[in-house]
Amino acid sequence: MRIVSACLAGIPCRYDGGDRCVPAIRELVERGAAIAVCPEVLGGLGTPRLPSERRADGRVVNTAGVDVTDAFILGAERAMALCREHGCTQAILKSRSPSCGRGTVYDGTFTGTLTVGDGVFARLLLEAGIPVRTEEEFPGDPIQR
Repeated sequence: MRIVSACLAGIPCRYDGGDRCVPAIRELVERGAAIAVCPEVLGGLGTPRLPSERRADGRVVNTAGVDVTDAFILGAERAMALCREHGCTQAILKSRSPSCGRGTVYDGTFTGTLTVGDGVFARLLLEAGIPVRTEEEFPGDPIQR
């Protein structure tokens, strides 16, 4: 069983109210081989919402300068509980996201600058020994960013 970013499964939960559907990932969810989660929504953030980025100190802030770290942590913990409940052993998450990014995330300056690091949920998964891939590493349909 896999856990996947809900936006990749076609669920309109991104900050802008949209999704980044990857048909092959949506199909995994539809056939019961994956569960879809949005840690940001699970943490109580609405859709749409202001864009957020993870700063070097680990805090997550939105474009208004509001610290939303606690919501990101709560959502990551709730998503992790679902991961455990469903026995997920792999993850496919949205690249560069402050929740789900693995390896690189936006740096908190809102200038499109990437930095080395992981999103809050991705980090929890990796610390638990669960392999995390992004949609860019997932075989199947071409990825739209």
